[in-house]
Amino acid sequence: MFHELFLDSMEQERKFSNDQEAFDPSALPPFRINEIRAAIPEHCWVKNPWRSLSYVLRDLLVVSALMVAALHFNSWFFWPLYWAAQGTMFWAIFVLGHDCGHGSFSDSPKLNSFVGHVLHSSILVPYHGWRISHRTHHQNHGNVEKDESWVPLTEETFKELDRSTKILRFTVPFPLLAYPLYLWRRSPGKEGSHFNPYSSLFTADERRLVVTSTVCWTIMAVFLLYLSFVVGPVQMLKIYGVPYLIFVMWIDFVTYLHHHGHDEHKLPWYRGKEWSYLRGGLTTVDRDYGLFNNIHHDIGTHVIHHLFPQIPHYHLIEATKAAKPVLGKYYREPKRSSPIPFHLIKNLVTSLSQDHFVSDTEEIVYYQTDPNLHKKFSSKLD
Repeated sequence: MFHELFLDSMEQERKFSNDQEAFDPSALPPFRINEIRAAIPEHCWVKNPWRSLSYVLRDLLVVSALMVAALHFNSWFFWPLYWAAQGTMFWAIFVLGHDCGHGSFSDSPKLNSFVGHVLHSSILVPYHGWRISHRTHHQNHGNVEKDESWVPLTEETFKELDRSTKILRFTVPFPLLAYPLYLWRRSPGKEGSHFNPYSSLFTADERRLVVTSTVCWTIMAVFLLYLSFVVGPVQMLKIYGVPYLIFVMWIDFVTYLHHHGHDEHKLPWYRGKEWSYLRGGLTTVDRDYGLFNNIHHDIGTHVIHHLFPQIPHYHLIEATKAAKPVLGKYYREPKRSSPIPFHLIKNLVTSLSQDHFVSDTEEIVYYQTDPNLHKKFSSKLD
């Protein structure tokens, strides 16, 4: 009896493995986006501004409490704990500002803009500048030529990079420090700045909005500079500078892994007529961040967010559960995490060691590997 059960289990595992190998993630899905939308309960689309504001209040209270505790204890035992916790809270604040940018915070554009400016300016993010480029990312996710976030380099562009740039782009921890540079200069192969209203990122009608955000960002930067004179640069580095650095690492870590490094399949990217909003959205990956899921407002529940960014973050888990029967194999179940998502570090390092560039011409493309960089990574990991 046991032998039969064992053989049956092995047969099921073999069939599952074969099914996984046979699945082509770039194949046209057998469903339409309206079918996914119809599967999601109506109340998941409702935006409650009071509930959204309660999360803002929660996060600001935690940020304030951490700062008071750090100044009270003021010990080198407590400071590292403070940096990790406060940097994580800066990332949580970013996610709420991100909801404002999508309009999923509330139905009021004025409330979204006000809260978004307060939250994002406090962590040195130009709200409208980032909001507009992030909208471009969502409208073109998975499109090699038009996407905006962690876009693959074409083989021609990759070969034009000098060795130091390649090392910085594909060697941990350097990619985890990229966000401020991205805000100022965007990615290789793209031009423009999130602070410049005349950047190619923006239309003429959006320039006034970008000026407003840049002014808010500048006021915050000047305020931080003033505080560094009042309390001293070292103290400001401890209170704000290191947590900001942790926040930058969080945003680069999370946004990269939402579009790279899946365990079982390479993720396709598209060009031309092969791209569609649905196919691009289905290249996104959900991630489990353990105890951080609730802290950073379930941003790891990312597939449904990409397809329907107007859904508030507090409905994403329910919406995802409802949509999974429609998505089928096109939904990649995230690997369950321990309280600290250490398993995702391997995904990051592996992806950066292998996902270097894509073909210059094909319309359905997958990342290819520079053998020299891959060899360099392999020797380091060994």
